Formats: sequence, C-alpha cells, structure tokens
Amino acid sequence: MTSLTNSIGPDVPAPALSAAGGDVPDYFALLKPRVMVLVIFTALVGMVVSQGHVQPAIGAISLLAIAIGAGASGCLNMWWDADIDAVMSRTAKRPIPAGKITSEEALGFGLFLSVASVVVLGLAANLLAAALLAFTIVFYAVVYSMWLKRATAQNIVIGGAAGALPPVIGQAVVTGSVGIESLILFAIIFIWTPPHFWALALIKADEYARAGIPMMPNVAGPASTRRQIVWYSLFLAPLGLVPVALGFGGLLYAVIGLVGGVGMIAFSIRVLRNRHGEAEKRAAMGMFGFSILYLFALFSALLAEQSFGLFRPVLG
Repeated sequence: MTSLTNSIGPDVPAPALSAAGGDVPDYFALLKPRVMVLVIFTALVGMVVSQGHVQPAIGAISLLAIAIGAGASGCLNMWWDADIDAVMSRTAKRPIPAGKITSEEALGFGLFLSVASVVVLGLAANLLAAALLAFTIVFYAVVYSMWLKRATAQNIVIGGAAGALPPVIGQAVVTGSVGIESLILFAIIFIWTPPHFWALALIKADEYARAGIPMMPNVAGPASTRRQIVWYSLFLAPLGLVPVALGFGGLLYAVIGLVGGVGMIAFSIRVLRNRHGEAEKRAAMGMFGFSILYLFALFSALLAEQSFGLFRPVLG
C-alpha cells in the first residue's frame, strides 16, 4: 500500500506533482458533487421517516454539513487514489492527476472540510449526529480508501457502509437517536451497492486490473461476479419492501418497491446470461443504470409519502 506521506505513486503524470493552485470548479470537483447530491437526498429521507420534528433552519444547516462531510470524504479519497486515477480513463481527468490541484492542496482542503463539517453538525444538531458523520468520513477515507480498496475484492461490500450511513445520520439529527427506520434504509443501500458497482466493474475490469485494484471480476472472475449480482438482487428485492411491513412505507412505496425489485432481479439475470461482446456491455450498463433508478424511485416514494400527504397504509 502507498505510504500516508506519499500518496501519489510513481505512475502519476508529472503535472499532478507540480505547483497547481486550481480554480473554484477544480476544488468543487474534488468533492464528488454527484455523490454529495445522493447523500443529501438519502439523509433527507432519513429525516422525514423519523418520528420527530426539527426546525427547518437546523435541518438545512445539518444537511449542508452532512453534504460537506461527504465531499470531504471524496476529496480525501481522490488525494489517496491519485495514482490509481491517473491510469484509469474514467478518472484520469480528475483535478489531481490532471495537474490542476496538488496532492498537498487536496489533503489540506479535505481535512479542513472534514473537521468543519463535524463541528458544524455537532453545534447545529447533536453530538450523536456529529459522531456518526465523523465515523463515516474516517471509514470512507481511511478504512475503505487506504485499506479495503487495494486489499480485498470485498472492498465495495464492506466499504458500502459509508455510503449507506447518511439516512442514519439524518435520523440522528431529528431524534438524537438511531431507530429501525434509518437502519432499514441503511441495509437497503448497503445491499444495493455491490450489484450496482459490480455491474460497472464487469466492463471496466481491464482498467481496474491495470490500476491494481482487486475488484470482484478480477479476483473471483466474471462468472462468479454475475452470480453474486443475482444473489444480491434476490435479497435486495424483499428487503426493499420491509418499510411496508414496518408501517413507514405506504401503497406508493409498495408498488415502486415491488416493481423495482422485480426489475433488479430481471436485469441481474440478463447480466448472468449475456457474457460476451456488446450484449455483455449492454446488459451490464442496463443493470448499472436501472439500479440508480431503482434506489432513487424507492427513496423518492418515501419522501413523497411522508412530505406531501401521499401515505396510504398497506397493512392494518
């Protein structure tokens, strides 16, 4: 593993090591803004399914702090993974390997935002929410990025816990505690993550191999990865309906959860059957794209039911 004091390996192009000082858009790109949007969304859903109330100003500040914490995690991840990013076409244009921002600037930026986001959340909401955010940052930046990602094919499985925690933090903001609602949302995102990312990994296996990342297709092989995508999807489909059984998911959610769960299984079987050429690529990208739609629709249904008076109980 690369040393903590020299995260940029010898394979990074020379521009990445030169004095940079990037522009505002470059620093914003370090925060992985698309991931920040997902974090805000899932944390908000964690808030609205909670049995409690939070003042709008506190809720807004808390969501901003959670988003910044997620961005800080992404920034530290890019700092550590700059050597990997430089050799993968998907990430080669990121600010550090592209030479727009130096590794030292990214490290300082990420550390500052990490501390600031935790402090702000602790002051605006409560210590539990702040502690959970701090744990999420450390888990993603240290446990996942610095250890799991380069050490095991289970990197996405275990590391997915970081991406699944925002609903739990959201509920902690509102109630000062962690309840069954946010834990179920955590479980849904956690089980959703492997089939979502492994679908992309199937068609990016060569790039991961070149970067030295032990993704599942490179370690266990494409056939095993496809089977695991099916098994995770089979488990995810009924898990996605648990909110209905527990009473915080209504009729709209039940319909979307049922249709989406069947869709996840169908797309996973398509991935299993299509193993070569363009058919393989279409199946994998179809799975990847549909999985995003599935999670977005599932959480949108909860948000709509709880926020706009659309909740209609299915049981009882």
